Amino acid sequence: MAGHLLGTDENGRDLLSRLIFGARISLTVAIFAVTMEIVLGTILGAVAGFYGKAIDFAIMRLTDVVLSIPILPLLLVLTAIVAQTSNKAALNFFTIVLIIGFVSWPAVARIVRATFLSLREREYAEAARALGNPDWRIIFRHLLPNAMAPIIVQATLEVANVIILESTLSFLGFGIQPPTASWGNMLANAQANMAIAPWAAIFPGLCILVTVLAINYLGDGLRDALDPNMK
Repeated sequence: MAGHLLGTDENGRDLLSRLIFGARISLTVAIFAVTMEIVLGTILGAVAGFYGKAIDFAIMRLTDVVLSIPILPLLLVLTAIVAQTSNKAALNFFTIVLIIGFVSWPAVARIVRATFLSLREREYAEAARALGNPDWRIIFRHLLPNAMAPIIVQATLEVANVIILESTLSFLGFGIQPPTASWGNMLANAQANMAIAPWAAIFPGLCILVTVLAINYLGDGLRDALDPNMK
């Protein structure tokens, strides 16, 4: 292990270098997937909360349908279908981002909808309507900036959730595929050598644990900082 601070994996590759590269992959997947999730959830939630009635009913029923499906089994099925139809043994980075982003938006949509139901009745929203502002301007110029606090907090928490999802997919063989390193597939590859090289599994697991804890604490801190009732 001379010259390798954290040792090597089963193929003699430096574990620290692969952990750093895996961090880039896992965090990039999380950031892009959460960005897509936040955009979709914010738009649908804002439209549902602002207009209400039939539009709200339709969007919320769609949200209920997606929420009623266990997300991990759904991800496994969708990734398997995409892999089979594309005639590829491994899914690429963009496919994973798209799948996670498209199935993770309902929680954001419900939070934004609940916020908009309250904000649309405020005096400044009524004043904006009285001045003849179009709906899109009221939504994006007057209401959305006042709904950013819960959206930002939810985004930080969703980054942690997506890291766990991506790691789980990669661990089960449906995510980022070797030789590209991610924390999930590093854990999967370390299973066969747990008795003789436990560090190959311990360090990726610690990276996932510490990263998720740090992001969750960040989300809690942002919630307290942005909540006007805490000031």
